[in-house]
Amino acid sequence: MTLFYSGNLRMESHGISNIAKCEYLLFDIDDTLYPLSLGLNIACRTNIEEYMVQYLKIEASEVPKMCLELYEEYGTTMAGLKALGYEFDNDEYHAFVHGRLPYERLKPDAALRNLLLSIPQHKIIFTNADEAHAAQVLHRLGLEDCFEGIICFETLNPPNYNYIDNENEFFFDYCDDNSLFPKSRVLCKPSVEAFEAAILIANVNPSKTVFFDDSVRNIASAKVAGLNTVIVGSSVVVPGADVALESIHNIREALPETWEGEEECFEQVLHCNSVETVVHA
Repeated sequence: MTLFYSGNLRMESHGISNIAKCEYLLFDIDDTLYPLSLGLNIACRTNIEEYMVQYLKIEASEVPKMCLELYEEYGTTMAGLKALGYEFDNDEYHAFVHGRLPYERLKPDAALRNLLLSIPQHKIIFTNADEAHAAQVLHRLGLEDCFEGIICFETLNPPNYNYIDNENEFFFDYCDDNSLFPKSRVLCKPSVEAFEAAILIANVNPSKTVFFDDSVRNIASAKVAGLNTVIVGSSVVVPGADVALESIHNIREALPETWEGEEECFEQVLHCNSVETVVHA
């Protein structure tokens, strides 16, 4: 039996043109597929700051401000640290920052699972996070089989052609167009280049693809890249967004024609006091 939440609908929309022709859906993970209120973002920020002090020997008093500035300038703190010349192993960084997160806070989401499985469009994850984190979150939420593939940190930032496990077809492999990848910086959202690379790797037509994310900056860049856009965790349509949803459980409101003609009356919850936070790994 499909489970749906009930609640008052609150959504503003500019609308997605030719919604019936949309063939692909791209989803962010963190604070998009689960609510901001679970606090994983705060734990992530704490881990980043601890890493900077313990491993990069940055003065503790300077770390919070530095984190924010790097996030704002380079998209993620990690990308900023790399751009400034700090040398560290990507896997070790991710293991420290993401591997120590309180994943036990994430519980199986039967309602979201049923919603996603009822959507006929191809569904793909597009996250700045590493492969291990993406797999862990989807596993905890019970959504592993809801997506056809994942574009993650390793996809956009392959250190060499042997790095990605080619036997794991769930994760998109590196793109063999080396011109897409930066020589001295991390490629990540919200750069338009990251979206263009993801579009190429996933082999999707951006005009027939809808992107879901909680980040205002990511939504703006996605729109520049030609994607249809849905801001999640907001009741207000932000610059670049076609639709605003307070919760991913309200996805039916972003894709109304997908369920056109259904006789059942579905009710969704949209009460999710989510706002964009600053400092992600």
